Amino acid sequence: MKIEALLQQLSESDISLAVENDELVILGKKQALAPSLLAELRDTKPALIEFLRSNGPIVSNKPVADSLDSSQLLNLAPEYVDQITATVPGGAANVQDIYPLAPLQEGILFHHLMESEGDAYLLPSLMAFDTRERLDGFLAALQAVIARHDILRTSIAWEGLPEPVQVVWREAKLAIEDVVIDPETGEAAAQLRAHFDPRHYRIDVRQAPLISGFTAYDTREGRWLLLLLTHHLAIDHTTIDILMEEILMHQLGLENQLPAPLPFRNFVAQARLGMKPEEHETFFRKILADVDEPTAPFGLLDVLSDGSRVQEARLAVAADLARRVREQARTLGTSAASLFHLAWAAVLSKTSGRDDVVFGTVLFGRMQGGEGAGRVLGMFINTLPLRVQLAQGSVLEQVREVQVRLADLLRHEHAPLSLAQRCSA
Repeated sequence: MKIEALLQQLSESDISLAVENDELVILGKKQALAPSLLAELRDTKPALIEFLRSNGPIVSNKPVADSLDSSQLLNLAPEYVDQITATVPGGAANVQDIYPLAPLQEGILFHHLMESEGDAYLLPSLMAFDTRERLDGFLAALQAVIARHDILRTSIAWEGLPEPVQVVWREAKLAIEDVVIDPETGEAAAQLRAHFDPRHYRIDVRQAPLISGFTAYDTREGRWLLLLLTHHLAIDHTTIDILMEEILMHQLGLENQLPAPLPFRNFVAQARLGMKPEEHETFFRKILADVDEPTAPFGLLDVLSDGSRVQEARLAVAADLARRVREQARTLGTSAASLFHLAWAAVLSKTSGRDDVVFGTVLFGRMQGGEGAGRVLGMFINTLPLRVQLAQGSVLEQVREVQVRLADLLRHEHAPLSLAQRCSA
């Protein structure tokens, strides 16, 4: 069978194909994979892998709505599907897709449920507009972007389910609340921030979109304020950048030039079905098996508070120092990131009194996130542990070892942090 005919048959059977670590990844319902089709896939595997490398993954766009069968990524009994759709306005007709959470989403949901007041993963953004018309135009553009991207129409469900899932709504209306500010009480922007401060304010993540908006008129400055609260369950820094870029395109009337949106479920499939958990475990056990206590600067272990007493300080790296860091990295044949990781390891070593330190590092998550991952909205980043042993070798050898360990860690950038932690002593 020719590749074109085989791809047509796969499309009709609602089966997706991708390549991961030189292997063919097949996503679809087991009952759709007839023995004859499996035989064709085996016979044409080398040609399919070559085709996918040149053209990117073949993703089924068939909506889940008719049967709401989410078995491609998780096996949900019909009663659980009915339970989920009953919580969505409009019921099953308004549900586009159901699939599991990505690794870091699971961790964020855990912390969200552990907190009784406030939410550390709720991100505020405050904007000002000189007229109500411009504010309304911005909100209309934001709603249009929400309609484009599935992750912005996603809610989280977990109650009474075997595992948490994310539910993509077909339509999700952005909730906007008008707030009356008393000019005699103080500065309007400060009042708005204080009233919806994430240290005490929460949003219901069971409702889409995971964005809330609050508007207020600032009589002192003669302007309109908009406070947007976005939740890290759906949005990372890159997502915010793309979100604002697309809002601007809509405001300029250039929305027709935007690329076709890609679903976040592709990344979830890549993260959950790409590398086997056993491969992640083997990697992290090799690194962490003999680590039997955490690296605690100044001996501080009580880090499970609500964050209300945390203070932040920032110091910009001087231009001359930044230039010298880059030059040094080029001379060593490493990245500036490796130098910074080694420097941070040295700080932890001095403040914890140990030469063998383990700390978390944030991974971009989009390096192996699948075709077009750089333009997909959603939570891609992940946090994983890095171990640095400062007693071994020269500084040059240490920075090169950090570079190697960071590169190795990138291959496992979708591993759940909880899995990595379980691999330590």
